[in-house]
Amino acid sequence: MSERRNTFPLSNSSRQKPRKWPLAFRFIKGAIHHAIIIPVSIHTLFTLLIVSLDAHSAYNLGIPASIVPSLSIVVGLMLVFRNSSSYDRYWGGRTGLQSIVNSVRNLTRSFLVCGPNDDDQDRAETEKVVKTLVAIMYAVKNHLRGNWGAMEFQPEYRMLVPEGLEGHEGEGVGMALELGFVVERYIKRGARKGAFNAPQSAMLNGQLNGIMDAYGQMETIKLTPIPICQQIHQKQVLALYCCILPFCLVDEMGWWTVPVISLICFTLYGIEGIGEELEDPFGYDKNDIKIDAIIEDARQEVLVLLDGWRKGSDEYYQ
Repeated sequence: MSERRNTFPLSNSSRQKPRKWPLAFRFIKGAIHHAIIIPVSIHTLFTLLIVSLDAHSAYNLGIPASIVPSLSIVVGLMLVFRNSSSYDRYWGGRTGLQSIVNSVRNLTRSFLVCGPNDDDQDRAETEKVVKTLVAIMYAVKNHLRGNWGAMEFQPEYRMLVPEGLEGHEGEGVGMALELGFVVERYIKRGARKGAFNAPQSAMLNGQLNGIMDAYGQMETIKLTPIPICQQIHQKQVLALYCCILPFCLVDEMGWWTVPVISLICFTLYGIEGIGEELEDPFGYDKNDIKIDAIIEDARQEVLVLLDGWRKGSDEYYQ
């Protein structure tokens, strides 16, 4: 007999590997160095060229450093705004996903306790709609990632979708929206059979609407990137600033200008890289929202409750 392993709520989304090295020494997993190494290298080589020309030619390439403060203010404001906007998108995606999970929990509880469960047909219908709630979370995830038709390739997702429902994603209808019809029809039948009174039916429809609203908000984040004019101007201003700095520092610092400029570029381009990393939080990167883990935890919760209800446990369902 195998030993039972201890578990706990949110076991997937809260799982973290122990850190072998401090974060200050991490350069691969979770870092943005791969995205900034090219611009930092280019600016370092450019600075090296300027310092070499200044040291070995008769011309003084230095310019007054008084222009740096005004440019620094502009660059700082642009980077702060960029990162703030990107994190708002990240946080909005995370709160939208949690709103869907919360609504799925509430609807599951109400359906299992108060749903029309008088005979085997009713109980089969309740089980189907509870699984449909879980399937909605998978459908939202795949929709945000552009994985159309993913239901066909994921057995754990396919077994949750009502039998016979193939979806019309090829015709422009999101699977999450179609699954919402299944849930609302169940609420309507439950109200007609007297399982849900009018206020309760309205409340359940409100929870379902909350799922669709959060789904739409996350879709808005996905489909509304940072305006291209802002991205272009920000990159141009940042490049201009990092190109002017060597001329401002070369007289005072000489060859030390090269490592100093490298560090400044590493810092500024790193901040910009963080903003780009957080702009679309629904992917597979280490810095994206843990959508897979969060949905797996919610799926585990709902299916355990459904299993207890199926066995007729008196603890929650009678």
